[in-house]
Amino acid sequence: MNHFKGRHFQKDIILVAVGYYFRFSLSYRDIVELLRDRGITVHHTTVMRWVHHYGPIFKALWHRHQTAHAKSWRIDETYIRVKGRWAYLYRAIDSNGLTIDFELRKHRDYTASYHFLKRLLTTNGRPDRLVTDQYRATLKAVKHLIKQDYLSKSAHQCSKYRNNLIEQDHRFIKRHRARSASFQSIRTASATLSGVEIVHAIRKRTRRELSLIGFSVVDELEALLAA
Repeated sequence: MNHFKGRHFQKDIILVAVGYYFRFSLSYRDIVELLRDRGITVHHTTVMRWVHHYGPIFKALWHRHQTAHAKSWRIDETYIRVKGRWAYLYRAIDSNGLTIDFELRKHRDYTASYHFLKRLLTTNGRPDRLVTDQYRATLKAVKHLIKQDYLSKSAHQCSKYRNNLIEQDHRFIKRHRARSASFQSIRTASATLSGVEIVHAIRKRTRRELSLIGFSVVDELEALLAA
């Protein structure tokens, strides 16, 4: 599928713009300035529309081509401000620190925890270990999923120490919090964070594989589109 058909700008320009935005702590106007220095004139609202459009596309492609993960998982959520209110980014990584899944929700409650965990288990199978914090809504969701046989009771663990891995992994998203005041809806926040998460996930994988070439966000997005 040609995801760039009908676009006024070439594919390479769009990939540089969205790739740099997802990878680095840059604003839309920063991206415009970088492109202008290379002889390309584009408005910052155009870059914003590219980000909102391609974030979910990269997420869908990444899900389609995910490889197997370690069977020990960490689940947690972090805070994102959307239109002056807190929203909650649910995230899951494995024991190697590699991203398994993520989802932005309006509320941090049983319903949000249950739907995120159910989708995670349905898509990726049953883990040998699922580590969570002791938040009441999360524990309630886990108990319900155990009753429904999505997860074995022995696999679940509550451990703040073991969950340090994902709490540290949240740090990359905090650099976007300064800009998150500009999020005006869950839809645009989710689209933007999808791209940020995917680039972060790919970068972690390439670092683990000890690539001698180094990480190039544009090359990695090209490969994702071609897969």
